Amino acid sequence: MKIKVLVADDNSFIREGMRIILNSFDEFEVVATVEDGTQAVEFCKTHEVDVALLDIRMPRMNGVEATRLLTEATETKPLILTTFDDDEYINDAIRFGAKGYLLKNNDPERIRDAIRSIYHGHNVLQNVVLDKLKLSLGDPTPPVNKPPIDVSLFTERELDVMAGIAKGLSNKEISKELFISEGTVANYITSLLNKTGLEHRTQIAIYYLTGRTR
Repeated sequence: MKIKVLVADDNSFIREGMRIILNSFDEFEVVATVEDGTQAVEFCKTHEVDVALLDIRMPRMNGVEATRLLTEATETKPLILTTFDDDEYINDAIRFGAKGYLLKNNDPERIRDAIRSIYHGHNVLQNVVLDKLKLSLGDPTPPVNKPPIDVSLFTERELDVMAGIAKGLSNKEISKELFISEGTVANYITSLLNKTGLEHRTQIAIYYLTGRTR
């Protein structure tokens, strides 16, 4: 079964380009391309859409507001895909339920991997976005090698996995770096979520970098 994707962008060139790129991968079906958040929400309310790629700045309704409505009213998982990495948008998009936040200048394979990860229940946050979020939380230079958390609560391997998540690595990349299987990485992430009471990997990254759970 193919992953059903909607693309929302007010630039027709971007919409068509993204449609062509995604349809070049056998695992995706672009079910609609729309030019604003209002159209995205209306379509997802009446059609099955797995992942919605949303631009931030669109007429009538921007990607952040569309994210909020999609999260409240549909099963569609929003992925913010934009040329902007403004702090205000990052915070609001994540708070309203965005499952990922990527810049448009990524390679098609990176976008493909992000959609795939979000479809399978993971969250994706690009490094440059995570850096912006870190700044907005008031901690501009938290040292990754000495995280501001109580390390005694975690095993050495759990800390290694958290560090990988904080660097924006995928489970596959973490597994290669630590020489363990992807399944083992997933088990460690489950353990971390249970210990911290957090809900997803983006929150783990924020916790590791800032010591904050909220």
